[in-house]
Amino acid sequence: MIEAKHLSKSFGPVHAVNDLSLNVNAGEIYGLVGSDGAGKTTTLRLLVGALKADAGEIAVCGFDVRRQGEQARANIGYLSQRFSLYEDLTVLENIRFFAELRGLRRDEWLPRCMELLDFVGLANFKDRRAGQLSGGMKQKLGLATALVTRPRVLLLDEPTTGVDPVTRQDFWQLVIRIASPSSRSPLPLFPSSERKRGKGAVARPAEGEEGIAVLLTTPYMDEASRCHRVGFMRGGRIIAEGAPSELRAMLDGRIVEARGAALPDLRRAAAGLDGVEDVRAFGDKLHLRVSPGRAGTVIRSLSEALPAARIEARPVPPTLEDVFIALAS
Repeated sequence: MIEAKHLSKSFGPVHAVNDLSLNVNAGEIYGLVGSDGAGKTTTLRLLVGALKADAGEIAVCGFDVRRQGEQARANIGYLSQRFSLYEDLTVLENIRFFAELRGLRRDEWLPRCMELLDFVGLANFKDRRAGQLSGGMKQKLGLATALVTRPRVLLLDEPTTGVDPVTRQDFWQLVIRIASPSSRSPLPLFPSSERKRGKGAVARPAEGEEGIAVLLTTPYMDEASRCHRVGFMRGGRIIAEGAPSELRAMLDGRIVEARGAALPDLRRAAAGLDGVEDVRAFGDKLHLRVSPGRAGTVIRSLSEALPAARIEARPVPPTLEDVFIALAS
């Protein structure tokens, strides 16, 4: 659904996107993860055609974005990082505006809008002005607007930044269901049984079925772990890519969790041990990234370095945050 090859985009001396290539398949949720300034938002703007690439090729649903921009954008739903709808219009008026802008008739957009509002949980707020919505409700309205034309590709730029944990969870349930093959059906968008069930498991489409391709950016590692594939960006490049389990396997056996009575002292002692590559605080614990095969030696050395600190140390499975920190080092 999305195929980008050797994309580059510079703003003066700044290389925002640098020889980036990626592809996203139907029914797949692909997460772009990176620190601020890594090039995530610029990548999405290139894919949607809002920016022109200095070099490289982009195809969306088989259409070349450079030469067939209108056809490509007709297949894209886009939710920007900042709320960009009209705050003086009501919820329903906003969706209607974008539906009619894309040429939908009233007998098409009205039932579709109501179905979408029911899907995102805003049916009871259809007459409320968008400016009076909470942050999470604004993001849900933006999602409904992006879906009104039944796109085959959905681009989401940090869609849950700044919203509460419950809203983040609700929003992800929507994203997971959007990527399922049932979202390609005519109204209703999703079978009523699926709407009521609201399960959160990320499942790939069955053979022969095709869902929406979802490409999103996120700063949250727990969200990245829900994606089918993740691409870590740094300096405008994708430096590592794969399923979350594949990325975590890069650090198998190399993360040691440690805790003790005096965490600052424990951190200084751990940083000075042979075989310790990095030390990071994880709440009331430390995560030590150690050289391959050195976990046992590091644990013994840590206990010897601070014998009175009642240190508890053990190897733990790596998290995506551990992987991200290792790649960013």
